[in-house]
Amino acid sequence: MSRSLFLVLFLLSLIWGSSFYFIKILLQDFGPWTIAFLRSSFGLATIVAIMLLFRKPFAIRTIPWLPMTVMALVNTAIPWAIIGFSETRLTSGMASVLNATTPLWTVVVGMFFFQAITNRLQWLGLGIGITGLIILLGVNSSTIINVDLLGFICMIAASLCYAIGSQLSKRLLKGLTMYQITFGTLLCAMLGSGMAAFSLEPISLPHLSSPSNLAAVTGLGVFGSGIAYILFYYIVQKGSPEFATMVTYLLPASAMIWGYTLLNEDIHWRLLLGLAFILSGVFLAGRKDSGKRLRPIRSRETISRAQPIPEERR
Repeated sequence: MSRSLFLVLFLLSLIWGSSFYFIKILLQDFGPWTIAFLRSSFGLATIVAIMLLFRKPFAIRTIPWLPMTVMALVNTAIPWAIIGFSETRLTSGMASVLNATTPLWTVVVGMFFFQAITNRLQWLGLGIGITGLIILLGVNSSTIINVDLLGFICMIAASLCYAIGSQLSKRLLKGLTMYQITFGTLLCAMLGSGMAAFSLEPISLPHLSSPSNLAAVTGLGVFGSGIAYILFYYIVQKGSPEFATMVTYLLPASAMIWGYTLLNEDIHWRLLLGLAFILSGVFLAGRKDSGKRLRPIRSRETISRAQPIPEERR
């Protein structure tokens, strides 16, 4: 791998890790659905500008809009809103660590609902990842748990949405370019989250004009939802999908650094230990079982005896 790919991977982890920080900032003036609406709107404007600049076809008439809508809601709008709500009860570092469990839930969803074949390493990875979740809960005899349970469950639900969305994307959105998928996803996510935001939450446009909120929305939408997609697919094309998924390991670390330096959030031993277990589980769950059953070598005579005798020679 070239050094430029490692640099892009590191940059991508910083962008996606900062998303949890930007959500925390915006929650002071906006609700979770409004943040999802603003994020998808700014991301949509970015991808449209990029597609016009590089003359990429939109193919609006050929996009399967019903599957695209389902994908956008399950994989984008709903988890973005859930993450926003969970960050009202959890630190950005804790949210990012729980978000890192997405590959584990992808294995579970594929196994139970899409007949995906699993192996021993994946089962071992799931067990280690669940151990990491128990560590994050901080189970003890006095308070039972040391973390807000509702926020914890919401982040797991958001990760499950991502897992279901990744499985659906393989089956529903075939034959589309990465630009068309990003465009359709952000458009449907903007419409879906917008309807929820205008129906359920008060939206104050003057708050959007404040420098801190405008910078947060720009970072979250333009960079985190627009440019980040391009960087991710650049790594996939120039490197490999396996190399691109390494951002899973860097993202929680960068999110914790953002939270520690800008939000004064504590990084305690339980968070680091839980992260170590979860990432170890993700690593094992993403590996293929190399154990192969050895077939006995049969001699030519044995093979010939095993051949079925034609009907006319019986």
